[in-house]
Amino acid sequence: MNRPRLLAGRLALVLAACWAIVTVETAPQIVAPASMPSALTSAQFWKLSADLSEPAGSFRSENLVSNEHTYQYVIPDLIKQARAGGVYLGVAPDQNFTYMVAVRPRMAFILDIRRGNLLQHLLYKAVFELSADRAGFVSMLFSKPRPAGLKTTSTVFELFSAYARVATSDEHYRRNLAAIVSHLTRRHDFTLSADDLEQLETIYFAFFWEGPSLRYSTMASGIARRGGFGTTYPTYEDMITQTDWDNGARSYLATEENYRFIKGLQEKNLIVPVMGDFAGPKALRAIGRYVRERGSVVSAFYVSNVEQYLFQDGKFDAFARNVATLPVDARSTFIRSVSTRFGYGGTMTWADGRASALYPIDTFDRDFRLGMLTSYFDLNSRSR
Repeated sequence: MNRPRLLAGRLALVLAACWAIVTVETAPQIVAPASMPSALTSAQFWKLSADLSEPAGSFRSENLVSNEHTYQYVIPDLIKQARAGGVYLGVAPDQNFTYMVAVRPRMAFILDIRRGNLLQHLLYKAVFELSADRAGFVSMLFSKPRPAGLKTTSTVFELFSAYARVATSDEHYRRNLAAIVSHLTRRHDFTLSADDLEQLETIYFAFFWEGPSLRYSTMASGIARRGGFGTTYPTYEDMITQTDWDNGARSYLATEENYRFIKGLQEKNLIVPVMGDFAGPKALRAIGRYVRERGSVVSAFYVSNVEQYLFQDGKFDAFARNVATLPVDARSTFIRSVSTRFGYGGTMTWADGRASALYPIDTFDRDFRLGMLTSYFDLNSRSR
């Protein structure tokens, strides 16, 4: 063979091999789009909560229980409106769990300006994770020994009737508190300050001291405010045994299936408490960015009556602009507490003029851009 031709052939092979190596090393990598997590580690959960949060603020009350006695009436319509498998947003304490059961989210964020609310949700997280079933959950939450005879098929009414005959136990309180603190700080390795632990104990003591009769109240005074539900606000037991419009029990303790759904989310670290102002510069937008980057949407957003205070404080427009950044679809919906006093004209179920209602988030965004939401009255009148 001609030597120059042989050398040229070998050189061509070498160059081809080098080009192949360069091509492999420099070709753009195909990166799969991020998706919503199926679970988070404890470290990821704690970091995500901190990264999304704003500095803690204060509210007019440190309520541990909702006062919205109509909150389950809207659930049948909510199930029809909001799609399952999205992301749930909410505010305040455990009524969120009942709405989560209804919309079956992949993940949930509880956004509240109060540090105390974040700590209360950590308390709930520990109690869910340490309790095998509903009866165990009620036992630990209220520091009551478990009565005999309760089954997984017991109704929520049978559950609380059984516990009504059981005295609260100091021994159970001390043992449970130690187990809760250990679970959060050792099992999960959450960094809680001395002030956090003191406030956590104060919250847990309220459940111990008041039992299932715990009501919406101002923590500073510990005295339930009058009004609304007859002469006083509803108790925890009233709220959890409440039914929907057709007398269907919908709460997260209504069935073992409901309970296991929330327990499963807690064990996967997928109910993330976040501190922040609805109208603040970071938290709500950061949650929206996290959800959008993972290809999901906010399916339901429980806002209670927070917008009433946003209007009073001149911050509603900032909130509406934050909402406009959330990833939503045509089925995404607000859940809010409304009142005939402020223009609500939908179906009423209580003589006090209060109700729970829905409002599509994309409609809210459109109405705000058109200048149709200039008062809390406007929000109430458009909710159904």
